Amino acid sequence: MRATHNKWVDRGIVLAAGLVLLVAGGADFGWNQWRGPTRDGIVGAEPWPDGLDQSRVTRLWRVELGPGYSGPIVVGDAVYVTETRDKKTEYVRALNRSTGMEIWQAGWEGSLSVPFFAASNGSWIRSTPAFDEGRLFVAGMRDVLVCLDAQSGKELWKVDFMEAFKSPLPAFGFVSSPLVLGEAVYVQAAGGFVKLEKATGTIVWRVLDDGGGMSGSAFSSPYSTTLAGISQVLVQTREALAGVDPVNGTVLWKTPIEAFRGMNIVTPTVIDGQIFTTSYGGGSFLLAFDPNAAEKPVTNVWRNKIQGYMSSPIIVANHAYVHLRNQRFACLDLTTGKEAWITTPFGRYWSMVRQGDRILALDETGDLRLLQASPEKYQLLGEAKVAEKESWAHVAVVGSEIFVRDLQGITAWRWK
Repeated sequence: MRATHNKWVDRGIVLAAGLVLLVAGGADFGWNQWRGPTRDGIVGAEPWPDGLDQSRVTRLWRVELGPGYSGPIVVGDAVYVTETRDKKTEYVRALNRSTGMEIWQAGWEGSLSVPFFAASNGSWIRSTPAFDEGRLFVAGMRDVLVCLDAQSGKELWKVDFMEAFKSPLPAFGFVSSPLVLGEAVYVQAAGGFVKLEKATGTIVWRVLDDGGGMSGSAFSSPYSTTLAGISQVLVQTREALAGVDPVNGTVLWKTPIEAFRGMNIVTPTVIDGQIFTTSYGGGSFLLAFDPNAAEKPVTNVWRNKIQGYMSSPIIVANHAYVHLRNQRFACLDLTTGKEAWITTPFGRYWSMVRQGDRILALDETGDLRLLQASPEKYQLLGEAKVAEKESWAHVAVVGSEIFVRDLQGITAWRWK
């Protein structure tokens, strides 16, 4: 491995929060990575309809697939989706966005049996790929990262982190989704946080080594931001949250995040220079970063006992909308840390996308809900059934099109 100090942002659009909007080749940013173009579940583009019911969604096409948890990504005329076949091989398929017809497929050996509570949910590919400048970055269960040419499916390079670092097999597989910034790709793999050269797969550095195996191996995904004028990547491990310099790998700060059996799963969220996260067994936290406080640069602004689980929250107008461990949906006032409201139970998992003050939420039963974000009360504007099988992958929303990956296939819908 060799060190490098290349400029880490040399293209793209830098947003006010410091997040890089990855350029996906032209003006159509599509849904090019985990949680969409800005990695926070927020989309712009055309206004959403003011209601939702079964008559307002039209099925465009469906393709049957082997099982998988990875969310689909959509760029230009293509949809990219992963699957595990025969419990032994991982595949990526590129599909025509208009018809669902296959463009290409690529695969490699990759299987493991996840332990304990996770076993009942299946042992198949989990991480959502990332697209950048004609390349597709796909994480395989056995701690590998594969870079493919997005036009042809040709393998450009592949890194086996267990081989590179002599690290143990991650017990729950490679779950975290890749992040691309400038000329680098970042992953939570090899029991730590790793930077690689995007073009070659050359490993630049690894930090936050937690040993991997059973107690390591991150569930969360990294998030790029700027706090107090300092560019950093938020990295949530099984036990802690840290800010890492994306150029040289310096750990700028690190603070514990309590979680039962290390189930820190959600992607951290930044609002007005503060960090919101929530964990199974730990609660919900708002954290403040002060680089001038050398002894303790990160402090708790508040902590609330309510616990998120697998669903990354959505932020609207200084309120966090969170699907909880107890299957209820809650609105938290980020100023006070108090609950504005909590609903009755809805499903075990929600993937959520926001435009303005509207939230689309897909639960694992295949029910899609349109919500009006309001701190006053839970407001359901409508719902529709978009999958008959369990849907644990994150929904992708591009304009009026909705892409739903269930355990047996992917379906494209148009929302009227």
